[in-house]
Amino acid sequence: MITDTALLPILLMGPMVRRAEQTGVCIQFATSKPASCQINLLELESYSDQQTVALGQHLYLHFVIIKPVSTIFPLDSLLSYELIIDGSLVDLSPWCYSSQSAPAFVIPNKLTNILHGSCRNAHHPAKDSLVSASEWQNTRRENNNQGAQLLLLSGDQVYADDVAGPMLLVIHQLIEALGIYKEQTLALDLPDDINDQLYNRHLYLPKTPWQKRPKLGVGYWLKKDEPHFSSVKAYNHLIHFEEYIALYLLNFSALAWQCVNIKEASYLGESSKNQTIFNAEKTALIDYAKGLNEVERLFANVSTLMIFDDHDVTDDWNLTAGWEQAINQNPCSKRIINNGLISYWLFQGMGNDALIKTGELLTPFKQSKSANNVWQLQAFDKPLNNFNYWHYELTTIPKVVVLDTRTHRWRNESNFNEPSGLLDWERLTELEESLLSHDKVIIVSPAPVFGVKSIEAIQAAFNMCGQPLMVDVENWMAHEGSAKKLLDTFRRTDTPNETLILSGDVHYSFCFSVQKRFGDHPNRIWQLTASGIKNEFPRKLINVLDKLDSILYSPKSPLNFFTKRWHMEVDKHQTKGEGQKYLVSDSAISLITLEQGNLARYQLIHGDGHLTEFDLEEQ
Repeated sequence: MITDTALLPILLMGPMVRRAEQTGVCIQFATSKPASCQINLLELESYSDQQTVALGQHLYLHFVIIKPVSTIFPLDSLLSYELIIDGSLVDLSPWCYSSQSAPAFVIPNKLTNILHGSCRNAHHPAKDSLVSASEWQNTRRENNNQGAQLLLLSGDQVYADDVAGPMLLVIHQLIEALGIYKEQTLALDLPDDINDQLYNRHLYLPKTPWQKRPKLGVGYWLKKDEPHFSSVKAYNHLIHFEEYIALYLLNFSALAWQCVNIKEASYLGESSKNQTIFNAEKTALIDYAKGLNEVERLFANVSTLMIFDDHDVTDDWNLTAGWEQAINQNPCSKRIINNGLISYWLFQGMGNDALIKTGELLTPFKQSKSANNVWQLQAFDKPLNNFNYWHYELTTIPKVVVLDTRTHRWRNESNFNEPSGLLDWERLTELEESLLSHDKVIIVSPAPVFGVKSIEAIQAAFNMCGQPLMVDVENWMAHEGSAKKLLDTFRRTDTPNETLILSGDVHYSFCFSVQKRFGDHPNRIWQLTASGIKNEFPRKLINVLDKLDSILYSPKSPLNFFTKRWHMEVDKHQTKGEGQKYLVSDSAISLITLEQGNLARYQLIHGDGHLTEFDLEEQ
């Protein structure tokens, strides 16, 4: 553990290659002191612009945009780079793959290999699949192969609502070690000692009193207050802005763990149950930290783009209009949600578009810091909540369309307790226009568009009982309007011949192919779901649901005609080799191989390094 701030390394996080295009490349990283930074592409004439955000006394987040001097950067070629801080060349050898003298990335044009995944929970006992992905990438580079050109992370890159006890302790250690600037005090009656908050925070988070709940609901008659933060694991939920900042560093940076001492972190409470949980979480986090050097190496060598899902902010984020209303009517609840969104913007959002639109928020954000370095963020909430460009596209072949399914919800105005559609009419219309005139398209949708029918049926049953939050009714078919508009789009004759939908969220992986039942347009949709990178669905339960789905929704089952997507024929694809299955609950990141823009292979790289491949042939 580094106890003397004078001994802090200059580079605290990164470099992480973000959006990479012919006209500019964005690389983000963090330093322990203010610095003048420059990144040069080797053997190419370039210059760079720098944007810096001061987040602490010893924490500065930088975005360097590399631009060509005279011509555009080459496509589909490995480009090596160097980092210069305050006039001195930084040794980037720890971030290099074994066959390279400098980190290198590709500006993708014709996509051939994509890594995609979601749901990376630091304290889950599963292995971190990003480590395996980096080792796979290293092998490709050793063989003079580019490997993956793009890494797409489709949600739950961090779990702000499901925080391990030891993680909360080291978060506060890191806040003090780096002097991370704090926000103004919130009106929550939290214990002063962080040890007293462990596994108890849910008791202090805002609730809607039972007297104010709808009389048509069960909660009113049971006289049960409704928590605003509905995660079943909210007992260590992040609250303060500085906590979110520290969480990102501990998820993205190996060096951040050198500034804390998790081995000496201990649970001081009297609960034997919490003690057992704490010990297991601590073991998992120590193992997690050991793999972060390899993860950072992957980020330094592959253009990495991201989009949020609920756990990046909180479970069930904007799931129903009623949830949104309760949050917005409580200043503390709204503050916590916006703290999560601001931290997403800083560590994920700005790199997605190289600050083209997201950079517009920099000035009002910097103005939110007082003279004594305390964040007064209320004034920043308005421009933040009015920002409408979290979604983005890549002009690659195939085109990549990344959806924001959290802040453009189609709310159910007649019943605020009903699930909202994942996209509203305006965004669905924009999506439809994005698909037209393209032969092949990749859509990144955090939640699967074509999910497992039996599981969606169970979610629908809970929703009918007025409990959509209990089972996370986060599927496209849960809202009549958005489901119909989306399916009508896919059934058009001028949509792409092949569409790949990359999804996560569900903590298991699968491969479905979808075609229209009627019509002559030979379009095919691939639903490729990879979840999670470091998370898993209970295996025994997923095996039961897999068999149940095969029985109830077999190709000839009449139940298919009662689903909203009965105009579409959905075929499930099994894994190859022994133990064939449709649903895979084993931590993994997916590897998508394209030939001429068409899907050629769909594989899973698991946390322990072994590969699973789905059979793409007609079943």
